Amino acid sequence: MVLQCSWFNKLGLLQDDTLYESPDVTETLKRLPEDVYYERLFHIKRALDLSMKHLILPKEQWVKYDEDKPYLEPYHHSQLMVLLSLVAKCLQQEAWRTPAMQH
Repeated sequence: MVLQCSWFNKLGLLQDDTLYESPDVTETLKRLPEDVYYERLFHIKRALDLSMKHLILPKEQWVKYDEDKPYLEPYHHSQLMVLLSLVAKCLQQEAWRTPAMQH
């Protein structure tokens, strides 16, 4: 729905291409496969070029709603899983260091 109301798709941008690059997103971008990362750069550079020229893509090249899949999510999810496993490991180590309470 958001895609249809915005003009990003008319510039060939996917929704994930428009995310603010917070430290979290920047870290996720580092985890992308090279081809996906370069596709993202291509989308952004093309959109900037079109915007500077006050143009949009021909309608047949607009990103359609069903084509706009979140490509960052799997890599963001893996980052969260790594973080959770580190936290679990730290908690486990702390439990081993803490003497057991006696009743």
